[in-house]
Amino acid sequence: MYTTEFEIAATAARMVVEEGLEYGPAKRRAIKQLGLAGRAPLPSNDVLEEAVRDYIDTFCADTQPSALKALRALACVWMERMAEFNPHLGGAVWRGTATELSDIYLQLFCDDSKSAELKLIDKQVRYDVSTVQGFHGDVVDALSVLCACPGLEQHGAVQKVLVHLMVYDRDDVRGALKPDSQGRAQRGDLQALKRLMEEDACK
Repeated sequence: MYTTEFEIAATAARMVVEEGLEYGPAKRRAIKQLGLAGRAPLPSNDVLEEAVRDYIDTFCADTQPSALKALRALACVWMERMAEFNPHLGGAVWRGTATELSDIYLQLFCDDSKSAELKLIDKQVRYDVSTVQGFHGDVVDALSVLCACPGLEQHGAVQKVLVHLMVYDRDDVRGALKPDSQGRAQRGDLQALKRLMEEDACK
């Protein structure tokens, strides 16, 4: 890896961990902060993820595992709650790089794009609707719910996190299961998440 690429990745990794930025915005801000705008290639997501893991191991090893455990437990709750939509967990909570500033990203695969929203309405859950770029490049709806996360505390109070429910067509699940460039699963269903949690508990 080039020295400048490493510097960008290390700077962006700090922003991801300490500020909760997503990878894209973190890379762009890092380039601007380093005064490299327009003159340096962006590190790949794989390179940035490695830098994030290094940063966590160096600066957050005493707090990150408990935050990850709490976020994965909350993800389980929501996956069970939305089980009829074949939920899959992605993002930092799935990859194991989540901190107390991370959001939870769940992909739902629905026959009817409005069915997940109707379920939230039926359960009287408050949510916001936005559109985001999906994993296949198309725009999808995201239903975002702010909820308490037991196990995460700030100033003695239970911390709230955002759970984003990304709504896909049911057939899109086949594309969701494709591995990344290193052969790793990019997301997993409830059983896969529970296996990860069991593995972490045995460490």
